[in-house]
Amino acid sequence: MALLVQKFGGTSVADVERIQAVARRIAHCREEGHELVIVVSAMGHTTDELTGLARAICSDPPQREMDMLLSTGEQVSIALLSMALHALGVPAVSMTGTQAGIVTESAHGRARILEIRTERLRRLLDDGQVVVVAGFQGTSSGAAGTPEITTLGRGGSDTSAVALAAALGAEACEIYTDVPGVLTTDPRKVADAQFLETVTCDEMLELASLGAAVLHPRAVEIARNYGVPLVVRSSWSEAPGTRLTSGAPQAIGSGGLELGKPVDGAQLETHQAVVALSHVPDRPGVAAQLFEALGAAGLNVDLIVQATHEGSGRGGDGYTNDIAFTLPETDLDQALLVSREVLIGMGAEPVEQLADGVDGGACLRGEGGLAKLSISGAGIMGRPGVAARLFDTLARCGINVRLIATSEVKVSCLVAGEQGQRALRAAAEAFELHESQLQHNPELCRLEAPPVRGVALDRDQAQVAVRRVPDRPGTAAAVCRALADAGISLDAIVQSERTHGEGSQLSRDISFTLKRDERTRAERALAPVLRQWPGSRFEEGPAIARVSAVGAGMPCTPGTAARMFRCLAEAGINIEMIATSEIRTSCVLAEGDGVRALQAVHAAFALGGAITHRAEGTEAPV
Repeated sequence: MALLVQKFGGTSVADVERIQAVARRIAHCREEGHELVIVVSAMGHTTDELTGLARAICSDPPQREMDMLLSTGEQVSIALLSMALHALGVPAVSMTGTQAGIVTESAHGRARILEIRTERLRRLLDDGQVVVVAGFQGTSSGAAGTPEITTLGRGGSDTSAVALAAALGAEACEIYTDVPGVLTTDPRKVADAQFLETVTCDEMLELASLGAAVLHPRAVEIARNYGVPLVVRSSWSEAPGTRLTSGAPQAIGSGGLELGKPVDGAQLETHQAVVALSHVPDRPGVAAQLFEALGAAGLNVDLIVQATHEGSGRGGDGYTNDIAFTLPETDLDQALLVSREVLIGMGAEPVEQLADGVDGGACLRGEGGLAKLSISGAGIMGRPGVAARLFDTLARCGINVRLIATSEVKVSCLVAGEQGQRALRAAAEAFELHESQLQHNPELCRLEAPPVRGVALDRDQAQVAVRRVPDRPGTAAAVCRALADAGISLDAIVQSERTHGEGSQLSRDISFTLKRDERTRAERALAPVLRQWPGSRFEEGPAIARVSAVGAGMPCTPGTAARMFRCLAEAGINIEMIATSEIRTSCVLAEGDGVRALQAVHAAFALGGAITHRAEGTEAPV
């Protein structure tokens, strides 16, 4: 007999008929001999309707009262579903998050789970009951230890379900939704999006953080961290769904179920080099031409960064941009030769250095003797203080940071080669990592994995930059710390290779993307920091969209990025910013080009299939 946690979303319990259909599915599963904990969301659009009522009464309602209000939606669902099970002769009991023992931190509207006290749940299961738990909610100890209802934020029912599975040691957590599983992209924008049988938790974390709405990133974090077998299935068919692969089951530590260590590994890659091209033409096809030439020469590039600067951004005549990439030091001379030939072919005769403010030609530089330091963990960029702590730590050691690259599961930066070991040890100490969690020159290639598993589009991002900030240890730390202290999570962080000034006045630009509605708060948070650096300023870019390709096989498939850049160029789409990690390549482009870019990238990697997606009330053959 297996213990399963099953979660049903709002569309699955949207009305009486659907609740009864869910009850029949649960009854059938119980007849097969399984113990069941069921997690449900509020019916249909209940949460939106309750939020609308609150806004009609108060433009800025207290968050505590919002938690009190919104938590009622799930209570309706659990009671009705329990009644439906009783009507089928299935013993069932409904429980709020508080009754189920879900204990959270005291943060209304976005609480993380500290622990789940499972004694009552286990007694009910031992008695043969199906336990129906309200998702999205828990309880915290408020002032003087008084219990307070808390909610986990949007997508919180997914989080509740996977957390319960981890705490109970369930054989699997099944997420039932209105699609057959995880798809290669959004089927509303790409008609031939294909069903995936398996996907790794790291890939899913990237896709979920980029806007793929089928699973909430926090739920995937928990599955990854504790080795919870996770399956996404359709509520309307018996198809097996998509299985998320993770490591072996792990015990929950004392730091809190969702508040454990955000970093679980650090890596150092030595003998690295960087090639920087500044003042290159800002037009479609430039990145494609460069990286196709590098690929044709047999050079496998690692990190790629294209940064914005003053005047760039819409591909007009006379505009320029900067591109930098890393690769093994042994390939530096050949990479410089290929890059020079590409620039000459564009009519841009490269030089080693341009005077500050001059945009009259391309600049090409290469530097070896570097090391790449990376920290990894689930949901790193969703926790604002992680990147700031890394840069703080390096700054205190007098280590300057070059070419920052970030993703949902990794933050990487280049440092001087002779400082690499010290940087790794400092990171290990800062994040309390054991020797077994440190890697030197790790093998990243996974030959069995496809280079691109899925493609995501995010149109809820703003592109901002801090211009002419000092090029010295502590600058990136100060910028990231100010934003972290304001509770602002960054996505891509890109430090430009283009410099301004010289000597002690040397400066660089740092660009980043964040949620559009946090742009004003970000400017306000950074104002005191920028005031201490004369000539520095905050700048917002034009409206953007971000298209990203994700795949665990990307590190060992040369030419993947070039293929993405080429398809965008052929569609006439200009790339404004590039940020990569080992398993993700993201391009920032004009907002109006977003859907076309998504469709072009999806087609370029032949991700389409003949799947027919479920229309309302029908089944989807897979």
